[in-house]
Amino acid sequence: MAKIAAVIVAAGRGTRATGSAVPKQFRPVGGEAVLRRCLTAFAGCGLIHIIQPVIRSDDEALYRQAADGLSVNDPVPGGDTRQASVRAGLEALAGAAPDVVLIHDAARPFSSPALIARAIEATAETGAAIPGLAVTDTIKSIDNHGFVGETLERGRLRAVQTPQAFAFAPILEAHRRAAREGRSDFTDDAAIAEWVGMQVRVFDGESANIKITHPEDFVRAEAMQLSQLSDVRTGTGIDVHAFGPGDHVTIGGVRIAHSQALTGHSDADVGLHALTDAILGALADGDIGSHFPPSDPQWKGAASHRFLKFACERVAARGGRIAHLDLTIVCEVPKIGPHRDAIRETVARIAGLGMDRVAVKATTSEQLGFTGRREGIAAYATATVRLPWSAQA
Repeated sequence: MAKIAAVIVAAGRGTRATGSAVPKQFRPVGGEAVLRRCLTAFAGCGLIHIIQPVIRSDDEALYRQAADGLSVNDPVPGGDTRQASVRAGLEALAGAAPDVVLIHDAARPFSSPALIARAIEATAETGAAIPGLAVTDTIKSIDNHGFVGETLERGRLRAVQTPQAFAFAPILEAHRRAAREGRSDFTDDAAIAEWVGMQVRVFDGESANIKITHPEDFVRAEAMQLSQLSDVRTGTGIDVHAFGPGDHVTIGGVRIAHSQALTGHSDADVGLHALTDAILGALADGDIGSHFPPSDPQWKGAASHRFLKFACERVAARGGRIAHLDLTIVCEVPKIGPHRDAIRETVARIAGLGMDRVAVKATTSEQLGFTGRREGIAAYATATVRLPWSAQA
């Protein structure tokens, strides 16, 4: 069985796309860094055995966050050009000696398993294969003065993408030769392969396999990502806790001074408990008690942010994202209003959301019921979650 490797090139600055000092590969799309989406696509493909990222040395901290938990090789530093970065990745793989290598730009986060499989299959024919899209616009060449030189036959033209796939030993030697001869002007790896005489096969690319280059590409990428999450779900959660001896309550992850505390097996955070149940409800994935039973001593006194983070991770594991969280606290005391934004900020940080996606409201029960008698606090939560349609099964 052939050993397949992938080099993921993420060493560029990409500032044209971000308008800031943060390279485009580390900017989020749908709540995840572009690079993480790219790495996940290859790590989740059973055909790929080794993944070698190439990054800029200055981006180590950003990379660690983006690649956290993924089964990939440690990154190697890239060079001043994409060509030099690719060669660094290939050299890092030389000891493993894969049979085939796929070279992919991290700025393309939507490569599908089918595209990756086609790349590998097409390589078997000539040892070099690239994905291409048929050109639908009329293409004209121009001269130095901006006048039309000729109209090109678009039926013979292709817009080339990555991943580009090659037999490993020949493409490594081609890159080494280019470095020896001082050739650094190749625009892609297929051009280097052509230069050394390799026959390059073109297979069908994918229109969704876009490259993020300009700021407007992020708008398109967000829209594409949302279009894939067409299963929109709503879950609700309710939690109550009674007052007991103490000097503070914890609500929404925020410590609030009070003459009493809330009693419960964990830290009795009614806000985070209700939000956790709301998210699990949207997933149809049990409730907080089924995942963190009170009978289990390990959860005694546990900080409830662990429960909410767990629920959020369940959404991510299903390929989804949380669109909105809405929390209502019902109590006579303490006053929640002064702490509203702190609670919103804490929930947003735990869930990986912007504050504009977290609502926190507070009300009394007009001195009715147990909350009106100041015997405890209640919380009601609603979560809106978007999942891929296939996730409904």
